[in-house]
Amino acid sequence: MDAVLLAVAAVWGAATGLLIPRAAYRFAVEPEEPWRTACPAGHPLTGPARGWLGPARCEPCAAPAARAPVVPTPEPPEPRTTGTPTTPAYAPTTLAPVVTVLACVALAAATGARPELVGWLALAPVAVLLAVVDRRVHRLPDPLTLPLAAAAVLLLGGAALLPGHAGSWTSGLLGGLVLGGFYLLLFLINPNGMGFGDVKLALALGVALGWYGWTVLFVGGFAGFLFGAAYGLALVLLRRAGRRTGIPFGPFMVAGALTGVLLGALAG
Repeated sequence: MDAVLLAVAAVWGAATGLLIPRAAYRFAVEPEEPWRTACPAGHPLTGPARGWLGPARCEPCAAPAARAPVVPTPEPPEPRTTGTPTTPAYAPTTLAPVVTVLACVALAAATGARPELVGWLALAPVAVLLAVVDRRVHRLPDPLTLPLAAAAVLLLGGAALLPGHAGSWTSGLLGGLVLGGFYLLLFLINPNGMGFGDVKLALALGVALGWYGWTVLFVGGFAGFLFGAAYGLALVLLRRAGRRTGIPFGPFMVAGALTGVLLGALAG
């Protein structure tokens, strides 16, 4: 049973993770810009959900590559600096499917066949997507953060109605309010150091962490700050950033929440 559960989680992580690069590419724009509707080569992105779901490479871009004959070359070609792109701008997010698979498998291994696992597997791909977008443009879009918080409340609320769960829906709701309120306080104190998108993301992560209790909420919340501080310190030591350089905090919030949920699931 455990092997089947892990296999299902791996397949789910792979299937949803492969959809992340296109969605991340479309969402990774500056605040005043509309969501992208075409690939880097200018082809309209079509497919399910008005083109939001689909493979990383659009069909017109993929078709020529699939039909092109393989011709050996003695030396690698020079990188292009001008002209029409042949590789989509979302290529750097190809690591996202791997991260999603690993997260889903880890959650399944720690949680087991408990009802809340359905919630964790549903929330994990969206959390990875948010981390990717924030890493690229320092932005956590409302169409992702707010539905993620609502989904966390509903999914864990459903899990609380089923036998065998190891958490508390009430403490999850309170956890979302506490962690969201804490981030809101940080935002009000220093708006330049904390984005309002982080506040909205904290609502969802607080619900997930609070499900397993206050200790897990504290550990997961603190881990996010610890991971972010370690990353910032490493950049400073490597002279790749200054003390006032802004870093995307969403990925570290997600990593900290994943750490807390895994520990809570193992202890549950």
